[in-house]
Amino acid sequence: MNMADLPTDGPELDKMNEWFEKKFEEEMKKKEAAHTPSMAIIATRGTLDWAYPPFILGSTGAALGWDVKIFFTFYGLLMLQKELDLKVSPLGNPAMPMKMPMGPEWLQKMNISMPNAIPSLIPGFESTATVLMKKTFKNKGVATIEELRELSLEADVEFVACQMTVDVFGFEHSDFIDEVSYAGAASFLPVAQKADVTLFT
Repeated sequence: MNMADLPTDGPELDKMNEWFEKKFEEEMKKKEAAHTPSMAIIATRGTLDWAYPPFILGSTGAALGWDVKIFFTFYGLLMLQKELDLKVSPLGNPAMPMKMPMGPEWLQKMNISMPNAIPSLIPGFESTATVLMKKTFKNKGVATIEELRELSLEADVEFVACQMTVDVFGFEHSDFIDEVSYAGAASFLPVAQKADVTLFT
């Protein structure tokens, strides 16, 4: 059949258009079914409160069957150390409400906002805030950072450390857990560009 034989109007054209639309829809459904969603997360912070988002989002995405990669750079590298010692930093997050994990119910429900000047003047404030956050999360049944990290690895989330910041901060590969791979920003950015979901934490 050549182009001259194709219908230009009437029932034959309607029939051909209907067939084409049906075929196109079928092919798109096949393509969508075969596609594995992907997520790229860039983790830049190394405090306890900011360690939760990448691991929770990453493990959840992997549980949904997504291909997940987390790129750890700058202070985010602290989340890859073999021994974790992450602390809360209210100074870096002045909007963070403080919750009391103990005491009467009315006290536990109260948001205690603290100006930046107060934590900086109280010795040991960050350590106290860290203990309180860990206790609050435990009371709510939230897994620890160590557990979330292990869960992410078991779900095949790929951990990628920024080699440049590893060198800048004087880390050695032996400082980090064995499951980490290493790459530069130039290698990871194309991954983030092609991902269905890209997040920065």
